[in-house]
Amino acid sequence: MVTPVKKHVIVKKRTNKFTRHQCDRYKKIDASWRKPKGIDNRVRRRFKGQIAMPSIGYGSNANTKHMLPNGFRKFLVSNVSDLDLLLMHNRSYAAEIAHNVSSKKRVAIVERALQLDVKVINAGGRVRAAESE
Repeated sequence: MVTPVKKHVIVKKRTNKFTRHQCDRYKKIDASWRKPKGIDNRVRRRFKGQIAMPSIGYGSNANTKHMLPNGFRKFLVSNVSDLDLLLMHNRSYAAEIAHNVSSKKRVAIVERALQLDVKVINAGGRVRAAESE
């Protein structure tokens, strides 16, 4: 079982999404963030008690950015030869098999990952138990 080099404590400065101004008031306004641009807008002017606007201060720590809770970062793998890129980085990156890979190739990728001691995040995906013949 491969483990990450160093287990970092991942601190999220904000976990809930930034919502669009007045999305709670009108059904036609979607919740996805849009920057307010009106000249009198309270949110744009950052009045007290208004919803927060995204800013660079909410960014993640550079050491833990894109890090999964298990301490690895994702690396998308489409074929067996992509796994060879993770040979020297198997303690910091974990392989994730792409969604459009067939079940036959998934089995080959998982077998090669065991040989190289590379963690596969979605190793159980689209794999059925061996049929008795």
